[in-house]
Amino acid sequence: MNIGIVLSNCPGYSETFFNSKIKGLKESGMAVTLFCQKIDNSFQLCPVVEAPKVSANPILMTGYFLKEFIQLLPYSKKVLRFIALEKKKGSSLLQIVKMLYLNAHLLKADLDWLHFGFSTLSIGRETVAKSISAKMAVSFRGFDIAVYPVKHPGCYNMLWKYLDKGHTISKDLLVLAKKHGLPDGIPIEKITPAIDVKLFKPNSKIVNAEELVFVTTGRLHWKKGFVQTIEALAILKAQGLKFTYKIIGEGPEYERIAFGTYQLGLKNEILFLGKLPHHQVKKELESASIYIQYSIQEGFCNAVLEAQAMGKLCIVSNAEGLSENVLHGKTGWVVPKYKPQLLAETINRVLGLNSEERKTITEYAQKRVKEEFNIEKQQSEFIRFYKTKTPV
Repeated sequence: MNIGIVLSNCPGYSETFFNSKIKGLKESGMAVTLFCQKIDNSFQLCPVVEAPKVSANPILMTGYFLKEFIQLLPYSKKVLRFIALEKKKGSSLLQIVKMLYLNAHLLKADLDWLHFGFSTLSIGRETVAKSISAKMAVSFRGFDIAVYPVKHPGCYNMLWKYLDKGHTISKDLLVLAKKHGLPDGIPIEKITPAIDVKLFKPNSKIVNAEELVFVTTGRLHWKKGFVQTIEALAILKAQGLKFTYKIIGEGPEYERIAFGTYQLGLKNEILFLGKLPHHQVKKELESASIYIQYSIQEGFCNAVLEAQAMGKLCIVSNAEGLSENVLHGKTGWVVPKYKPQLLAETINRVLGLNSEERKTITEYAQKRVKEEFNIEKQQSEFIRFYKTKTPV
């Protein structure tokens, strides 16, 4: 079976979800090809096909254009099928020519499944899978379902007409997809993210109860809720609590978050550690008293799984998949979004737990992550995803 996966870029070091999926499919005997905008030579898991180039230089663009159309000549049946389907969609001649060029790398492919790693990547490519006689799948991961359709109403109307099967990483994202028009008749399977439970496991190090360390791992972006988190921590500092808050990650909102830290008088309490490799993330988690993920929008979040697997007390928001990631009162605590005061109160309550209460929470969290969110389970679920249309 030939599987084509469409992504903007090759999976990075932290995108274990895609990397483990590709490894699992290959180990099961399936052929996997990645289709990306650019080739990353450091990525060696599977063949990568680069999308047609786009240039502002009209001479270069003309050359690129002619090259792609000459290479498409042996695939005339697929091209004609694509043109017919696009005409049926109502696309203009100019739109058809443009999409023919942009999708040329996909139209040349021989696939059983064409899987768009994010639903936004399917926009303008809805007819490609049918044109090459492949089945079409998309994944709902977070921003693509929770935010993008709000800004672009009806953006997936055409997708729903051609989609053979969908994949969601949480139930809440599926609910949102249905709100945006996903028909009931399309098979959907929930396959959650997974982590390397052999890497992220607790060690014998005992955290000094007098040295409070809070940790969050995530891109410095508005949807991660860092501003609301530091507002809650400012409340705790005003109450006399001494702590250190470590933020692991980088992103476009660094200046805003750093300025908020300064404004709220937390300059000495908050450390921006930047982007770290997995082994250093693990090292920082080992010293954490509480892991906090107070996101505004979150598909699921591997970092929370990693923290639970390491036996850390976790406090998260109720954003999308987080309430499935953490079971409130059983494996951690779920706090409604946009309520810094309530977050501060929850942190205080968790800090007040006795050792037996903490042990009950962390041991159940570790057991659940090990059993339900391991890479082997995720890999077998994806193999089943492509072999059957029956929803789980």
